[in-house]
Amino acid sequence: MVTPRPAHHVAAEPHDASVADRLNWLRAAVLGANDGLLSTAGLVMGVAAATTDRSPLMIAGIAGLAAGAFSMAVGEYVSVSTQRDTERALITKEVRELTEEPEAEFEELVGLYTAKGLSEDTARQVATELHAVDPLAAHLDAELGIDEESLTNPIHAAVSSAVAFTLGAVIPLLAILAPAALRVPTIAVLTLVGLALAGYVSARLGDADRGKAVRRLLLGGLAAMAATYGIGTILGTTVT
Repeated sequence: MVTPRPAHHVAAEPHDASVADRLNWLRAAVLGANDGLLSTAGLVMGVAAATTDRSPLMIAGIAGLAAGAFSMAVGEYVSVSTQRDTERALITKEVRELTEEPEAEFEELVGLYTAKGLSEDTARQVATELHAVDPLAAHLDAELGIDEESLTNPIHAAVSSAVAFTLGAVIPLLAILAPAALRVPTIAVLTLVGLALAGYVSARLGDADRGKAVRRLLLGGLAAMAATYGIGTILGTTVT
């Protein structure tokens, strides 16, 4: 006689909407930092190729940081506000449909669960139980993938993007403090280290290939800095 093995308790994995939102926020923060790092590095590399004077480098770098941070904040605010307005409009529409045509909406929910692979009886039972608890939440989830309690916040998105961009931009700005002879290589090395870290973190958050993500960012960063340095060199010798 085979003795049955005792059941092992398996902790529930965090697959709820709040976890997904946090992961998206973290991923956006990493990308914002990467943008601040690379755009500011490219800017100061271009100026560094034209002059060894620290003052114009700092002015260009700080101006680029401020412009980029504000641009990220405004762009993220507008984008997320549009998304939030769309979500609210969809919620209002769903509330109206549930009020005016409750039977039709119930049958629609049954159809959605049937389309996902449930039998007619099971889908009807699920829809009945969900309707008894919170019909609006059931329809928002099944039809639109929206959680009314977890709508995107445009202010949070704008602030986090600006802060992330600023943190990334600080790295090449600090490199400007290096001696003139070491300034360009210091900017390049610190930028590449920051890009490698950003690539690793973003790949880990998305459970992707770390090496591939890091290589892509390093190659892109090298190309951007080489291009801006070349432009700065040309302008530095031709513009008076």
